[in-house]
Amino acid sequence: MVKRSRQSRRRATGRGRPGRLKRWGARLLGLLVTVALVAVGLLALYAKSLEPELRQHFEGGRWAVPARVYARPLELYAGKALSPVELQVELEELGYRQTTSGRQPGSWSRNGAVFHLSTRGFAHPDGEEPARSLRLAFDGGQLASVTGLDDRERVGLARLEPAVVGSLHAPHQEDRLLVRLEQVPETLVRALLVVEDRKFFDHHGLSLTGIARAALANLRAGRVVQGGSTLTQQLVKNFYLSADQTLRRKFTEAVMALLLEHYYEKDEILEAYFNEVFLGQRGGRGVHGFGLGAEFYFGRPLDELSLAQQATLVGMVRGPSHYNPRRHPERARERRNLVLTLMARHGIIPGDEAREAMAEDLGVVADGQRHQGRYPAFMDLVRRHLQRDYRREDLISEGLHVHTTLAPRVQRAAERAVDSRLAAFGAEGLQAALVSVSVEDGEVKAVVGGADYRYAGFNRALDARRPIGSLVKPAVYLAALREPGQYALGTVLSDEPVTLRDREGEPWTPRNYDGDHRGEVPLWEALSDSLNVPTVRLSQGLGLRRVARTWADLGGRVPNTLYPSFVLGASEHSVLEMAQVYQTIAAEGFRTPLRAVRAVTDSDGELLSRYPLATEQAVDPASSYLLQHALEQVVARGTARGLRSWLGDTHGLAGKTGTTDDYRDAWYAGYSGDLLSVVWLGRDDNQPIGLTGSGGAMPVWGEQFQALSFRRLNRLPPAGVEEAWIDYRTGRRSGPDCDGAVALPYISGHLPAESVVCAREPDDYDRRGFWDRVFRR
Repeated sequence: MVKRSRQSRRRATGRGRPGRLKRWGARLLGLLVTVALVAVGLLALYAKSLEPELRQHFEGGRWAVPARVYARPLELYAGKALSPVELQVELEELGYRQTTSGRQPGSWSRNGAVFHLSTRGFAHPDGEEPARSLRLAFDGGQLASVTGLDDRERVGLARLEPAVVGSLHAPHQEDRLLVRLEQVPETLVRALLVVEDRKFFDHHGLSLTGIARAALANLRAGRVVQGGSTLTQQLVKNFYLSADQTLRRKFTEAVMALLLEHYYEKDEILEAYFNEVFLGQRGGRGVHGFGLGAEFYFGRPLDELSLAQQATLVGMVRGPSHYNPRRHPERARERRNLVLTLMARHGIIPGDEAREAMAEDLGVVADGQRHQGRYPAFMDLVRRHLQRDYRREDLISEGLHVHTTLAPRVQRAAERAVDSRLAAFGAEGLQAALVSVSVEDGEVKAVVGGADYRYAGFNRALDARRPIGSLVKPAVYLAALREPGQYALGTVLSDEPVTLRDREGEPWTPRNYDGDHRGEVPLWEALSDSLNVPTVRLSQGLGLRRVARTWADLGGRVPNTLYPSFVLGASEHSVLEMAQVYQTIAAEGFRTPLRAVRAVTDSDGELLSRYPLATEQAVDPASSYLLQHALEQVVARGTARGLRSWLGDTHGLAGKTGTTDDYRDAWYAGYSGDLLSVVWLGRDDNQPIGLTGSGGAMPVWGEQFQALSFRRLNRLPPAGVEEAWIDYRTGRRSGPDCDGAVALPYISGHLPAESVVCAREPDDYDRRGFWDRVFRR
């Protein structure tokens, strides 16, 4: 029998197999190691390729943050023209809440004419304004005293923080209000971590235990109550990646989460998360970050949210649409209470506090668009102002703070007046525009761009140029008053028919509004009654070029070609342009370019631009004073005397009505000692509206000023002006006891040389006074 070899025996018995397996095992291990090394290398290369994008985005401008636009801060001081109702309008705009004590920041209480108010501190271009607790006492339409709430010490000046009135953004751009981590309430931070990522400070971007725990909790609850992704992963997904649920995206998310944790501190990641998290939609723009979420849903800063409101926001992280407290209040309340339960279970808050918070209402403000799109016409003016100095890209991405001149109480009164009067007129297609301006410094306080003033469309206040009618007449009469050797308020003008010929030889016969001719009228009355014929005759004596120079001095745009009809308002201008002209008139001849922006700061509050006053004396004080006297007569006894229906006492107010041919445009420009408003009514298709300046535009002005506290005109005669008694009929000197005598301001050295002889001493009828006789009282 042949012996088999040792090798064959090993094959038969299987004794050689371990060696072979060992060799194959070694080969497999080597292959696996090689594959692992290649994988690690590829992973390293992939991570390296992701690193530049990750670091550039995280360290550079992380977000395109639109510029936030602020109203002016309301100044509070004793003697300010302000009513309790107006103060409440300002507080509503700021989102202040009424409480029983008014001692919490951002709250107020009222007891009759006394307010208790706790303001929020804020930074403005001139420095820091501290938070204050104040006692405000009112007396009628005036703030009588401002004192400390506790010490009753007099406060010279306090400011309410400026309300946010909008943002400058690109269409469909994300919106956010950046906050620093130290500004986030500690309870909110801990609530977010306990709900979304309990091991945040322990893991390195990924948490396998977190994924397992979330899966178990969700199974037990029968619904999604916890997420498996870490906050870092969620941040990466929102920051860099799409929402696609693919393996490649999930893998990239994990790699970038590890990288983010490697390069940055936990607090940096957490702060970024608080500013990035998606919390809903505001129109066409996403609401990102807890800072904006607090404002959007609750109308207050993040640090003023209650525990319940903090829990509501934390609960929305899982599904902003699903848990939207406006659309799904019960669902949002249930989710909020779950968050509060977890907060109590993990020792963040006591159980009794959690139960109290669960009993609260959601506290969501009704108007989530409160600061967005409210004032499109004013925002349009702001954009045009800023475009002179800033690129559009900077305005929509750099988080600038734009400090404007808007006064919410003036804007609110303007809007309500437009609403009320247009509804009363009931004319289909009737449009309106209004601009309100501070008399002293030319700051634009309110803009209404149309009947639907919330619509960001055609801005009639800025872009509609319409014939201005009699609003041009003050320039004609001012041109005359600047020639005191020829004209004065008492100068008698002819009101007899006149026919002129234009450049083509065509006749033009101006007529007065009522079709009558008065023979002769004093200059001041020709203006107060807005008589066309005396105005045309006066302009012919002056010359059109002299009138045009005065119009330009007031800030008006002079047409390229002058026609006689220019002095009756045939040239076309915008409401804003007319506000500039009348600001110069109201400011005693000092022309200040209108401005809507005070200053611009960067996102850290550093001043970038300031827009100071630039005032120029365009008209001498003496002739300016005389013109204002005549414009006060427009309100006292002329075409604007109907303002009594709204204001009762119209002393200390001045203005001018304007009506164009066929009643196509109705205008009124009027002012007090501190505020000017110009109102226009008309139709976009230029069809007649059947309204005059006194019957259409002036009532809008009256309703606006009826809702406002204002300072009345109380101007002292400037040097070189004296009062004289003038005979109404002849323009000669008279005496205080003479029949037909009226007291008028004159420029010294230019009083009439001739005097009238009183025909008789005034009887009891005459002693009632000249104005009483005029009004037949």
